[in-house]
Amino acid sequence: MIRAVLFDIDGTLIDSNELHVQAWTQAFAEAGHPVDEAAIRQQIGKGGDNLVPAVLPHLDTHDQGGISKASGRLFKQVFMDRARPFADARALIERVHGDGRKVVLASSASEEELKHYVDLLDIADIVAATTSIDDVGASKPAPDIFAAALKKSGFSADEVVAVGDTPYDVESAAKAGFGTVALLSGGFAHDELAAAGAVAIYRDVAALLAAYGASPLAR
Repeated sequence: MIRAVLFDIDGTLIDSNELHVQAWTQAFAEAGHPVDEAAIRQQIGKGGDNLVPAVLPHLDTHDQGGISKASGRLFKQVFMDRARPFADARALIERVHGDGRKVVLASSASEEELKHYVDLLDIADIVAATTSIDDVGASKPAPDIFAAALKKSGFSADEVVAVGDTPYDVESAAKAGFGTVALLSGGFAHDELAAAGAVAIYRDVAALLAAYGASPLAR
């Protein structure tokens, strides 16, 4: 029986992936390393510790870290307030909570961003625990974030399921020992999510909510 659902946020509950693409594009350009948006888009879902080396592996760690910090600063200053919840995002969280399952947030976002999104979704009263990049040593697709969220849930790996929108969510959760329900709302193709090992795939949170009773969340 599923006792907790571990939710990613960006691209899953909040329509923010393209805003992150814009922040990264600007940060790379300002650092003198322009990168095509398509290349960045394929890495969205990773934190800066994994995204920057994937895009510019030849840079030293100091320069990589500088670009990551610049992107985070740009996102908070310019783009974060433009992000909006997907339709039925809060309703899905309410359904999971009302069904007697714990809601845990497991995001590669910073603690500041995570708190902003919790307020935006108005779910502070129904979230049992949260995990951000500030709590762990490495971002997705490393298992750290989902492993920390699993520990905070208080349940074993066979009692939880993740919900995410990127192959990196799926890979991270698998390394932590559990499956992921994937959503197409983050911009990745069905085949990419299936190849990563998603246990089920839905268009977005609204579609998942509509099919909730037959979904892995209700197992």
